[in-house]
Amino acid sequence: MSPAVITENKSMKLCKETIEILKNFASINSNILVNPGDVLSTVSPVKNVLTEAKVPETFPVQFGLWDLNKFLGVVSLFPDPEFVFGDKFVTIYNKNSSVRFFYSEPKLLTCPTKKINMPEVVVNFELKQKDFSELMKAAAVLQLSDICVRSNESKIELVVLDKKDPTSNHYSIEVGKNTKSATFTIYMKAENLKMIPGDYDVGISEKVVARFVNKNRYLTYWVALESESTYQA
Repeated sequence: MSPAVITENKSMKLCKETIEILKNFASINSNILVNPGDVLSTVSPVKNVLTEAKVPETFPVQFGLWDLNKFLGVVSLFPDPEFVFGDKFVTIYNKNSSVRFFYSEPKLLTCPTKKINMPEVVVNFELKQKDFSELMKAAAVLQLSDICVRSNESKIELVVLDKKDPTSNHYSIEVGKNTKSATFTIYMKAENLKMIPGDYDVGISEKVVARFVNKNRYLTYWVALESESTYQA
């Protein structure tokens, strides 16, 4: 099929923002099911991280990609690719070259099956990109795998530590005020925090889930809390 014939169909491009989101989603789950419309979502294989984003494009059909990284690798072969989404495969082309990338059966993919009904938020704060970057860098340098959101008198702190070792090294950043004077120690795995760089509004429900809402785009992550988390009003 030549590019001249391909362009007779409805072709579209994917902007840099959408490619960035797909790359981020690939770090959470290697496969994805895309539904018709302008909302993308994915869930980690063990279903402890869920994310949803609204993109500028509107996808015309449902399609599944078993290996999202391979798809993105193919896309990178083209300097300015266009896409035609058919029933069984997507044609990616540019000038005189093209690739047919076949879809996967949806039943083989790990994908979100329902919306999260966010429980009541008991802790909330703004997470600046600078603070988050420093925190994750500290986690890597100190080789610590746990992130803790904890109350410290009138403050809310984000801490990297080893929750199994109270004498371990730790690194903390103040991220807000504890206006409710509650006492809490809330744990998440550092490896589950794979957000696209940006500032986020964070809301945490009691012992269930943390929600990270990007302040500059339609992009939300839900991250399951660890069972050792505690909260007392």
